[in-house]
Amino acid sequence: MKPTRKPRNPNFSSGPCSKRPGYDLARLDPATLGRSHRSALGKAALLRTCRDTAELLGLPEDYRVGVVPASDTGAMEMAMWSLLGPRPVDVFAWESFGEGWVTDIVKQLKLDAVNTYRAPYGELPDLGRADPGHDIVFTWNGTTSGVRVPDGDWISTEREGLTLCDATSAVFAMDLPWDRLDVATFSWQKVLGGEGAHGMLVLSPRAVARLESYRPPWPLPKIFRLTKNAELIEGIFRGETINTPSMLCVADYLDALDWVRAIGGVKETIARSNRNLAVLEDFVTANDWIDFLATDPKIRSNTSVCLTVDLPEAAVKRMAQLLEAEHVAYDIGAYRDAPAGLRIWCGATVETEDLAALMPWLIWAHENSRG
Repeated sequence: MKPTRKPRNPNFSSGPCSKRPGYDLARLDPATLGRSHRSALGKAALLRTCRDTAELLGLPEDYRVGVVPASDTGAMEMAMWSLLGPRPVDVFAWESFGEGWVTDIVKQLKLDAVNTYRAPYGELPDLGRADPGHDIVFTWNGTTSGVRVPDGDWISTEREGLTLCDATSAVFAMDLPWDRLDVATFSWQKVLGGEGAHGMLVLSPRAVARLESYRPPWPLPKIFRLTKNAELIEGIFRGETINTPSMLCVADYLDALDWVRAIGGVKETIARSNRNLAVLEDFVTANDWIDFLATDPKIRSNTSVCLTVDLPEAAVKRMAQLLEAEHVAYDIGAYRDAPAGLRIWCGATVETEDLAALMPWLIWAHENSRG
């Protein structure tokens, strides 16, 4: 039987992700629209994005937060091209975005001393192989595989190298050990459901020291430059962006941060993501035709939840098409490079009751996609 109850919000895409509950474009503060980002008003709004982010995430006081170009990808590229080189690099990859960082490090930067540790989709490499004397590059949460790092215990507190962490689908949804992350990057369009094109770059004092003492042997484009005359460009971390940002996107991000504060902070956004994951865990337990790509609960993502289905690839795609046609779930097919399956976003902006309403529809779509 076709279910009758539908999710109020069918947006379960893993990026861009659903807007926060109660979102209303008309409620955004329009004061900065049409104004220069270099004006006092524009710089104040950008400064607030940095300060409010640091406050809500509980970052150490000596960490810096900046808004940079080109989303999480731009922030990670900026960090790798500016910081890597003086030490050997250990890079961990278990899905497509991690593999992208491997490609940059090995084929573009062409570093000599690189150790690459890989795992197939659904699994995690042996993180214990990280050398404290090396720089470490990894994603905290594999958005395309549904596999996350369970904790930061494997990162040495006595490390000599830097840790560079792509945390775009983990920030605001997972408990991150900031004192063990020297560089962290994320984008607004993931856990907070913000708009695209802007990245956030978080730097520890150790990362700043590297920037001011090391000059890469390769040319750096303007949008990658974090130092001038061997000193950090502090303005980047005070709202003086490298290039022109969208002030409408900035207003949208500030609205999301206000929502986080109003519901109880990052503790509650993590709790919301965990409650959402629990809905899918209960469903998988009750239905033997569907399973998690990450079979180990300890490494299972609570944001980009990836699922396998006992159907041929074409039939699984048919499931996603049926759900979209019924306006029940949009954009939940597996990532193009990942194994065939479904990927359902469970981040904090998704309502648990909407996920609960989706579950009967998965059964209906499965029954109607079999040969």
